[in-house]
Amino acid sequence: MSGKLVIFSAPSGAGKTTIVHHLLKLDLNLEFSISACSRDKRADERDAVDYFFLGIDTFKDKIDSKEFLEWEEVYPNQFYGTLKSEVEKMLSEEKNVIFDVDVVGGLNIKDAYKDLALSIFVMPPSIEQLKERLLKRSTESEASVTNRVEKAASELKYAGQFDEILMNDNMEDALKKAETMVERFLNNGI
Repeated sequence: MSGKLVIFSAPSGAGKTTIVHHLLKLDLNLEFSISACSRDKRADERDAVDYFFLGIDTFKDKIDSKEFLEWEEVYPNQFYGTLKSEVEKMLSEEKNVIFDVDVVGGLNIKDAYKDLALSIFVMPPSIEQLKERLLKRSTESEASVTNRVEKAASELKYAGQFDEILMNDNMEDALKKAETMVERFLNNGI
């Protein structure tokens, strides 16, 4: 028997990373899928812990050799993706793999693994609150925040393609709902 996949997707700032980190602390046999990216490391990030920081050329080489389960050019020359080899390794070890990925990537993973995967879209309460959350992070320029907010508006249109929609208007409630959704899936399937 192999493990299952739990996919969390949302626009930046919706709270998916906080939810995923919470679930990883629970006794659910979850292993985090570390994404690869082409961008530079931020000051508080570590290679092979937060992301596999590949650089643009290496990332493109791996695209050409079809080493990604999914990948996306999220912003110009900013690629993100999931290495097939990492996911298959965890599944073969009977781990349940949890993903924190962009919306298109989440749908691509769901499409590849079908009923072995649960896809959850984390819905922000509003675009305005999403922008406030991004600004509070203080990790990006105002122009970058504006780009993320514009992208978020288009990503919200994909919510209905996910197995579950998790409203995050209150983090404590969202965490409890996420636990219920994930436990139900891991124990019974979709």
